[in-house]
Amino acid sequence: PVVPPRETNDMTIVPRRSALYMPGANARALEKAKTLPADCLILDLEDSVAPDAKATARDQIKAAIDDGGFPGREVVIRTNGVDTPWFADDLAMVAVARPDALLVPKVSNRNDVEAIRVAMKSAGVDDAISIWAMVETAEAIVKLPELVDAATAPAQRPVTCFVVGANDLVKETRMQLDAVRSQAQYWLAAIVTAARSGGIDVLDSVYNDFRDIDGFAAECVAGRDLGMDGKTLIHPGQIDIANATFRPDEHSVAEARAILSAFKRPENQGLGVINMDGRMVERLHAEMAERTVALADAIADRSA
Repeated sequence: PVVPPRETNDMTIVPRRSALYMPGANARALEKAKTLPADCLILDLEDSVAPDAKATARDQIKAAIDDGGFPGREVVIRTNGVDTPWFADDLAMVAVARPDALLVPKVSNRNDVEAIRVAMKSAGVDDAISIWAMVETAEAIVKLPELVDAATAPAQRPVTCFVVGANDLVKETRMQLDAVRSQAQYWLAAIVTAARSGGIDVLDSVYNDFRDIDGFAAECVAGRDLGMDGKTLIHPGQIDIANATFRPDEHSVAEARAILSAFKRPENQGLGVINMDGRMVERLHAEMAERTVALADAIADRSA
């Protein structure tokens, strides 16, 4: 992969705080993406590319990756849907360009996951390239357990990330979301819970009004508190806020390191619960602390 994961105490962490969509048909945007501090770049062949520009977008994405790529970032190509006339050509380009992952829209059930795997294998896409799945249909919400089961099938190309597509979910369900997405809390919590059951990362949906910085920042905090790993973005101006929000703060990291240090003391090894500064700390807190430290270290590595 372009960005090797960091392993800390057998824990693999890939920072995905910010995932910026970049239209494949816009050569200037692809060039600018090389200088942006997003953790992930989603080079788009779908919604942002008109039908008559699909071929040009493929060529430009491949050229951008070939021309030194996007060092320090995880590179993901969003293809058109499996049932579109462009999907086969998208995969042919992916097989040669070799991004880190392939993001496929409207993945709704087990058959969709299996069809993607078969198509990727037939196109000669390297087994190291994982699948990201857009969760953006009502069927996908209803079939989340089935999706996770298919995504984590043994000895199969894994689905490593779910990306929430709230705009399409709103379209399908005809919901009208308020400023804090209270109507969508069922979807969001269900996606996070299902994904965690399979060890899959989750990225929150885009915030449509890129000029509303305060609203975007609030939605980042809400997504983080719900358990999201990061947020998908539509504008470079959103990157710094997402990176800061989904990064463990200094106090949390220091406390996590203290917990790990305490459990490593000879008198505490093997204990399920310890007394730390007058409060009871369980082994599960050490496991949470381990992930916090691993994420903070992985972010530091990427920044360096």
